[in-house]
Amino acid sequence: MRKFLVVLDDSRECLNAMRFAALRAAHTGGGVEVLAVIPPEEFNHWIGVGAIMREEARERIHAHFEVFAKWMRDKQGVDPELVIREGEPVKEIMAQVADDPEVGVLVLGASTEKSGPGPLVTQLSKNSGSLPIPITVVPGDLSKERLEAIT
Repeated sequence: MRKFLVVLDDSRECLNAMRFAALRAAHTGGGVEVLAVIPPEEFNHWIGVGAIMREEARERIHAHFEVFAKWMRDKQGVDPELVIREGEPVKEIMAQVADDPEVGVLVLGASTEKSGPGPLVTQLSKNSGSLPIPITVVPGDLSKERLEAIT
């Protein structure tokens, strides 16, 4: 089954990327794989504190994921998978694409800020020529109705 890989983070544009991935998966018989990346700088503390912070980060990710997963299951009939990796976000996204041959499309949300589309879109666009899959960039200010119409 072809999967849409979407990155879970705290950005506003993440919502549209999740919606797009779920709608496309529902309409094409695909799946959704949600990737959360815990940056290494969050754990540069004493060993005990770092372990506690890592566990708290995982708990936050699971709670955040469950909100999206419930909507995907209830409204779109898609049961998403959660993958949590630790490291630099772009490297971990590339590694996940390489590790899971069922991933067919990377879905990213673009920020509406004047400073640009966001660090992931910017960095991954630079590497897009060497990616083994296409990237779909979903505008952060696209309405829910428009998203439903184009998927």
